[in-house]
Amino acid sequence: MPILKFYKLYFSPQKEFVRNLRNVIGYVPGNVSLYQMAFRHRSMARVLKNGSRSSNERLEFLGDAVLGSVIAELLFKHYPYREEGFLTEMRSKIVNRANLNQLARKMGFDKFIQFDQKSVSIQTKHNSMLGDAFEALIGAIYLDRGYNFTREFLLNRIVKPHIDIHTLELTETNFKSKLIEWCQRHGKDVSFELTNNGDGESTKLFTVQVLVEGESKGVGRDYNKKNAEKMAAEKACEMLAI
Repeated sequence: MPILKFYKLYFSPQKEFVRNLRNVIGYVPGNVSLYQMAFRHRSMARVLKNGSRSSNERLEFLGDAVLGSVIAELLFKHYPYREEGFLTEMRSKIVNRANLNQLARKMGFDKFIQFDQKSVSIQTKHNSMLGDAFEALIGAIYLDRGYNFTREFLLNRIVKPHIDIHTLELTETNFKSKLIEWCQRHGKDVSFELTNNGDGESTKLFTVQVLVEGESKGVGRDYNKKNAEKMAAEKACEMLAI
């Protein structure tokens, strides 16, 4: 980063945010507004001139894809002889919402999040907000620094110090079984249903939604039906705080 730009950032109105964020992520951000948006919950969204709302939801969508790609490559190389189903399950263990929430808390991202305390429930704060911000931050880093930098950031500052792949391999995270057992315990009906794919999506892609008492609680998509059901069950467990 040019010295002049570095100097301006450190003495700009965003100086406190820049300094604190640097202590957490290890470098000075280039496009500061991207990183600020990454921590802006939809409850604090700003209405732009074109009518759209400025929150971290779009960055979260992008970060989710980048994170999934990096973790998929890592697992593909780490387990050269394991089948696709195992790799998918391992990726889910790493990027599931509960794990991302925990990682975000470890990294100290919670102190950066902007949200409306009056409209956001405690359950939402603990179940999804941190993980959403984590993914949004990955999206911001990708746009600011590119894929290779983001990949190295994830591997060196997130995976290596905070994720024990061997321990995760031995950890059971069968969300479908967990959901079914919870529903049986509470006397609730649960079912998994195939739904139509979106326009232009491959006919080989399975889209599954899980219904609890007839109400949709999660949707999963994968080229393997069982994996799609697992993803849907994970989202349902997240929504139901199981």
